Amino acid sequence: MESPSIVRDAASPPIPRHGGCVLPAVTVDAYNEELRDEEGFVGDRASGRVFRAILDDWRERLRAQGDDPFGDTPTRKVSKAKLDKLLAVGDALTVGLIHTVVEEFAQELATVVRRFLRLEGWSGTERIVVGGGLSAAHIGELSMGRAAVILTGEGIAIELRPISNHPDKAGLIGAVQLAPSWVLAGHDAILAADIGGTNLRVGVVELNMKKGDLSKAAVWKYLHWRHRDDRPTRDEALARIATMMEELMEEAAEQKLKLAPFVGIGCPGLIDERGVIVSGGQNLPGNWEGDDFDLVAELTARLPRIQDHEPVMILHNDAVVQGLSEVPLMKDVTRWGVLTIGTGLGNARFTNRVREGRARQADP
Repeated sequence: MESPSIVRDAASPPIPRHGGCVLPAVTVDAYNEELRDEEGFVGDRASGRVFRAILDDWRERLRAQGDDPFGDTPTRKVSKAKLDKLLAVGDALTVGLIHTVVEEFAQELATVVRRFLRLEGWSGTERIVVGGGLSAAHIGELSMGRAAVILTGEGIAIELRPISNHPDKAGLIGAVQLAPSWVLAGHDAILAADIGGTNLRVGVVELNMKKGDLSKAAVWKYLHWRHRDDRPTRDEALARIATMMEELMEEAAEQKLKLAPFVGIGCPGLIDERGVIVSGGQNLPGNWEGDDFDLVAELTARLPRIQDHEPVMILHNDAVVQGLSEVPLMKDVTRWGVLTIGTGLGNARFTNRVREGRARQADP
């Protein structure tokens, strides 16, 4: 394999910016792309909801013949873990049903990947990691593999692979890549939050940093809240996030874990440099979009100081942050992307940066 070319971009800003394009390790070439076709958003063709819609459709066809393997169980209550288990031990009809659903979903995923690769911001993408809840399941891995085969058969050379960290943790681990090393120096960990359309996680991420290397960063502890079940107001959601953060801050202090005065937050949508969610936040509890809501200011006001400092809080798109967890594993490529299959389809494309002082390799 030829050595990948490395591009050097403008120097990282001394103070991190919300929704920034130039980060310490990568540039964010594109994210939160909302592709449309005659049927609506292209990304909606490869979401967790679509997988279940396909399963529901095939169950209905089987019921017409009196042969639904799941009986009266609603599709929303058929877990990914159950589907994985049935692939191994189910009868022929059940296994056939699951494989049929995987195949149809893989076709949709291949269509979505194909459309993204046509975008200027995704040109030259060498690898796509797939995150989100479905990526942690065997049915998700099968869908990725089948989609990759479909694309290869069309002459599209792209590597698809599941995200390496569990999706519940990847959206927290990636937050360490939002901060330059000088913000983290002398500290053991940071606070991070991963706010999704269905679930919300707040965690402490240990840096395990040596000479600026964050490849060993790992979640020390995290708290999970499935907010969609509770249908909170925006203020209730903010209060719950702050409470979760305070609980983890207290536990970190008890364990003498020195938190950096930095909080990294991922949430759906297009984020501008002021930290305003411009669009794409429709699945969050309450109205989070627009100039009249400042998520960073609201959370900062609810949190105590960290190490006697008001924390620097950086907000970015959740797919970007989840993708950033893969930075240590992307040194063999230059241009790579992430798709997150969750409530919707998150997306981001990155180009690796080279630090000042390192030799620049010529473009092929």
